[in-house]
Amino acid sequence: PPPQTPTPVIPREAWEGCSVLLDINDGDRLAFFRLTPGRTVKIGDKSCSLQPLLGRPFGSLFRVGPSGLVPCAATDASSQDDKPRGGGGADGQAQDETRDNRSLVDNNTAQTLSSEDIEAMKREGASGDAIVEALIANSSTFGNKTVFSQEKYKLKKQKKYAPKVLLRRPSSRSICETYFKKYPARIGFMRVDALSLLLSMANVGAYSDVLAVDMVGGLVVGSVAERLGGTGYVCSTYLGSAPSSIDIIRMYNLSSDMTSRIFQAPLGDLCSLQSAGDAPSVLSGSIQRDLVEPAAVPDESLQSSLAKPINTEVSDGNAQSMTVQPINMEVPEPATDDHLNQGDISMSGKQ
Repeated sequence: PPPQTPTPVIPREAWEGCSVLLDINDGDRLAFFRLTPGRTVKIGDKSCSLQPLLGRPFGSLFRVGPSGLVPCAATDASSQDDKPRGGGGADGQAQDETRDNRSLVDNNTAQTLSSEDIEAMKREGASGDAIVEALIANSSTFGNKTVFSQEKYKLKKQKKYAPKVLLRRPSSRSICETYFKKYPARIGFMRVDALSLLLSMANVGAYSDVLAVDMVGGLVVGSVAERLGGTGYVCSTYLGSAPSSIDIIRMYNLSSDMTSRIFQAPLGDLCSLQSAGDAPSVLSGSIQRDLVEPAAVPDESLQSSLAKPINTEVSDGNAQSMTVQPINMEVPEPATDDHLNQGDISMSGKQ
């Protein structure tokens, strides 16, 4: 039969149970989370619920308000870019040339607003932007700084008192960039440009049947499955009896149709089947659907004796060694990569 046109499989809005990537303060901190009831994220000294993220489109910007995460209006997101820098025109440039930082002494006496005053403003419900403006107004040296120093000072205070949170969809690019910044060894030090070149040179496209050797945690398998978009099949093969971990694919928010086309099989068994003339269609080009049976694979070990679908649900059953089975990607809580959500998730080493 002619191939069917795949339907959209990845929604544009965040939904309950999906994985999201939170970009805090323009990349200062990146963290994966699964949107579940009661899930929170700690930003600074404040714990914020992730409930406001539900139903919001990916790419939405949030700010930390007195009650938690608050969506930023489009005008607020672009206001910083629209502001004229340096006073505008030749007058602002001339004024900046007359100022320098040589006479400034960092002795903690330039700021007249005390920490008690800031805490009082917070208790009264003042926004982070209002606190930043108050700090600027009460700084005796702010007016004598260069425009560059003023912007640097303002950005530093905004990150502390008015942090911004960007809701990003976990994709091949964002997942690869996040791991490369914090844990590059876990993905074989693979940059996103190398991953893109790999997919292009392998001619991975719709309705392809791909055989992959993934030793980078599942980044390659997940990227191939994402590019296939619910068409074709991908088989992750490995040497020996212990399969390589491909846990990263749990972050891709792949649909059940996409995950049912992911298989895992030892290379020795595939070669034996091919030599016997009974190779599964992972090698020949079309999967034999009469051999496909759902199976459950333990979440931590992901053990598989022959091409089996990935299933993160715990089960006591073991698949037969010569059976091709699809992978179930229903992920129990927590489904995200926990080592990225511990105390060291900050890209700069700060919380």
